[in-house]
Amino acid sequence: MRDSICAEFEAIEREAGSDASFQYTPWNREEEGNPDPGGGVQGLMKGKVFEKVGVNVSTVRGSFAREFAGSINGASADEPGFVATGISLVAHMTNPHVPAVHMNTRFLTTTKAWFGGGADLNPPIPYEEDTEEFHAAMRAACMGHNPTYYERYKKWADEYFYIPHRQVHRGAGGIFYDHLECVDDAAFDRNLAFTQDVGKAFLDVFPALVRKRMGSDFTAEDEARQLEYRGRYAEFNLVYDRGTIFGLKTGGNIDAILMSLPPRATWS
Repeated sequence: MRDSICAEFEAIEREAGSDASFQYTPWNREEEGNPDPGGGVQGLMKGKVFEKVGVNVSTVRGSFAREFAGSINGASADEPGFVATGISLVAHMTNPHVPAVHMNTRFLTTTKAWFGGGADLNPPIPYEEDTEEFHAAMRAACMGHNPTYYERYKKWADEYFYIPHRQVHRGAGGIFYDHLECVDDAAFDRNLAFTQDVGKAFLDVFPALVRKRMGSDFTAEDEARQLEYRGRYAEFNLVYDRGTIFGLKTGGNIDAILMSLPPRATWS
């Protein structure tokens, strides 16, 4: 999935006359007393269309800190071990009319095993038709597996991607899910297939939205709106985002964890 996404984003850059490409930086996790803590690869591109986009993959294993373990499904101070693998993507776009986006899928094991993830659209300048198109793709991915998924996971995204101190949502929503537990092989296969379809739906819809908007004219006022919106995005990710907290609490690579932050932002 990482390779497919990066190839498609690079293709968009070529269409815009840019030779920008992803730079891949491997990293190794360190944990005292752990001979195999894992690591990952940070993929980062700064181009003409994508002002900054990160597509990271990682597989890490070890033990949670005792004070953090109790907040993770199936872990505790007495059972702090975990394995976590996943892909994480955030794209901040040059043109304010092109929406920023986030996508993440993951598989974790503690004393339990489960999938989680989702995708959400973050437009500085929202277009109702773009929002509807993005949600239609997420709805289709959900409906292929369970007719209750979309409404449940849309509601979860609306509740999760909310900035309490601003009393605003981070963006136009999408889906967010967690703790799809794998109690047997059949459940694993079923939840893996759904998670793969979420990634495929993202790869189908988001590049189409980028191509639709990337040639739009924009004003200084549009860019100022974009930069202020990015400030809100940064606030959410630094204060509330579970993925950021998980990475920092488990000794992840700092640059990879904070790749979600925009390259430029303003606070008025």
